[in-house]
Amino acid sequence: MKLADLFIGKRLFVGCGKPAALGKGEEEIRGSAYLEAPVQLGRDSEYSSVEATVMIAEEYNTDIDSHPDLSVKVKGNVNIVGDSKTAYGLEVSGGSSEPLHVKGDIICDAISPTSIAERFEVADSKPKPFDMVHPSKGEGSRLRYACIEGPEVGVYYRGRVRNGNVIELPTYWKDLVHTDSISVQLQPVGAHQNVIVKRWDNEKVYLQSQGGMPIDCFFHVYAERKDVNKLVTEYDGDSWADYPDPQYNDPQYGGQNIITG
Repeated sequence: MKLADLFIGKRLFVGCGKPAALGKGEEEIRGSAYLEAPVQLGRDSEYSSVEATVMIAEEYNTDIDSHPDLSVKVKGNVNIVGDSKTAYGLEVSGGSSEPLHVKGDIICDAISPTSIAERFEVADSKPKPFDMVHPSKGEGSRLRYACIEGPEVGVYYRGRVRNGNVIELPTYWKDLVHTDSISVQLQPVGAHQNVIVKRWDNEKVYLQSQGGMPIDCFFHVYAERKDVNKLVTEYDGDSWADYPDPQYNDPQYGGQNIITG
């Protein structure tokens, strides 16, 4: 049976079922509907099998010239009560730039404080730790380390030079760091060697020892990143949200914090 238009003055039932929530007798809710499911909306070719109770795809009605970018839009609050049938209660993917954009704060009962914004504010003023099961003692014991902090967006490279006089820097450092921010620490191994840094560039650090004796030393090389703006170490504001260059790309905050060259 084909109908151009169908008007239902009270309720619509599709399939079998007795939905108590829609009322009975005088308690029946006008304009309500029950569909046993599955239900598919939008472009028919998007689903080849039943993947969910309600399957929604993009609208592609040929009777209209323009089509909305959204498949679902909700005005009002939403409550999702998950179960154990899938790994995640909510999974988000896609998007032209980011898969998820939240306008406002996020509350998460699994963390303390529960507000993500409050957690960032607290985290920004406290040490940045990692916390793990103790690698030697195992379950029941924990190990916590905290990050070193400083007034720059810095990176380091460490290792050992044996019977040579050159520290080969990572090949990508020439594009990652300011060459004139490089500093080097040396620790001779086995004997005093009077090792010095003779010169450096964006690929190598050249060493020299007294009398040209063989060099055996540990090294730490530090440098400041140039792919992002320098760190604004002091600024006016009431919280971390007032940081003046949150994307590290504002031209007025270019340059670098550390200059060694």
